[in-house]
Amino acid sequence: MNGEISSWLRCYRCWSRNLEVQYHYDAIRRVDSESGAPAEGVDEIQESVVQCLDCMHDQPHLTFDGERVVPIEDRWERMVAGTPWIASCTVTVGADQVEACSGPDAVEALTYGALGDPGIREFFTHVRFHKHHDDQISVHLLVELYARSPEEATEVLDGAACGALEITSLAEESRPPAHASDSPH
Repeated sequence: MNGEISSWLRCYRCWSRNLEVQYHYDAIRRVDSESGAPAEGVDEIQESVVQCLDCMHDQPHLTFDGERVVPIEDRWERMVAGTPWIASCTVTVGADQVEACSGPDAVEALTYGALGDPGIREFFTHVRFHKHHDDQISVHLLVELYARSPEEATEVLDGAACGALEITSLAEESRPPAHASDSPH
């Protein structure tokens, strides 16, 4: 069993096995007037993030399900077995898809508007600049993502793009070195 787990239960970035789950739970509960005990949740939000304690990167290929950390099937092989790819690309979206394009939240809003949740959680992105064209915004980005081939990297970017995608360059980078073999991780 441990051999199966070791293939995916590691940081996709530095390969460390020194991980933690940050589990956030928020709920509004009515109080039973007879017993004083909280009743079932009226509004419950549960969120978990697995993070590497060595390099501090979130692990979007892992999730907390029930009582265990488990791999996300459509991501873990690509992220653990793949290599980093750097894409220079432009995503053109409707202006209404971007909440803010100036101020302190602009970079995250532009990234989310262009690449959705993967742009925020799974990719490392750098917004180079953006341009307004009537009712559309073109967001020019550098994106680092993990994939096993250039075709897969293109498919992942295309699947994440929230509008028209144009990739101007795509290059494979070397994976950061794994922790030393004598490390306890």
